[in-house]
Amino acid sequence: MVSLRDIENRIKSTKKTSQITRAMQMVSASKLSRAEVNAKAFVPYMEKIQEVVGAIAAGTRDSGHPMLVSRPVKKTGYIVITSDRGLVGAYNSHILRAAKRAIDSRHSSKEEVMIIAIGRHGKDFFTRLGFNVVESLIGLSDHPSFGEIKETANRAVGMFTDSEYDELYLYYSHFVSAISNEVTEKKLLPLTDIVSSSASTSYEFEPSGEAILEVLLPQYAESLIFGAVLDGKASEHASSMTAMKTATDNAAELIDSLTLSFNRARQAAITQQITEIVGGVAALE
Repeated sequence: MVSLRDIENRIKSTKKTSQITRAMQMVSASKLSRAEVNAKAFVPYMEKIQEVVGAIAAGTRDSGHPMLVSRPVKKTGYIVITSDRGLVGAYNSHILRAAKRAIDSRHSSKEEVMIIAIGRHGKDFFTRLGFNVVESLIGLSDHPSFGEIKETANRAVGMFTDSEYDELYLYYSHFVSAISNEVTEKKLLPLTDIVSSSASTSYEFEPSGEAILEVLLPQYAESLIFGAVLDGKASEHASSMTAMKTATDNAAELIDSLTLSFNRARQAAITQQITEIVGGVAALE
């Protein structure tokens, strides 16, 4: 039978855990507020650069730029964005499960797959399964700048233009709200769907559309990666906040249950003591 001291110690330890999870929930909520602003502030830039790139590409259809042309697929690259730390609920597992399911459906051999992992969980997951992790980025700040991911994004785009793989997919968690996010797959390269024949804005190019695309297309692809990182960070902080709130609520329920058990055990002990005293007095009489 569990003693009163043991129950009391469990109540104390659970209260301390609850204080920690509540503090972590508040920290995640603070980080989420800024991350959400960063992710939403990036959207107008992405929409505008997509419009510009689409208009230029539509006017230079015969440029033959490697980022605009589909080719036979021999190898496929996957950029998988996860977190470095745990305590984020099912955030990482949902992304990794979706990426793994897509890889299994498209490929019969691991030799056809090249992984670019942004986040420790993704790197460890695919390394453990024996995939070729050609590039990894670990230790991003809670509110990353473009400079932090520029080198990795540049290499990812460069490996496509160098024909190390023939298409590139992006997997990340899209932020919907503080309590909702959804795993998103985006075909990053080639940019076959960027050309819009119905572009409403016309541009004059100097020196030429081809020369501008040569510079702008890699920057556009890198911007897509950065936008996904910002979106993923907002989802990560939201998942962490939700996980810590759930942990705090569970701790409160456990404390209530333990307190009830403690009161019942103490009442039983007092009743037993009274019974023994009454029995002793009766024996003396």
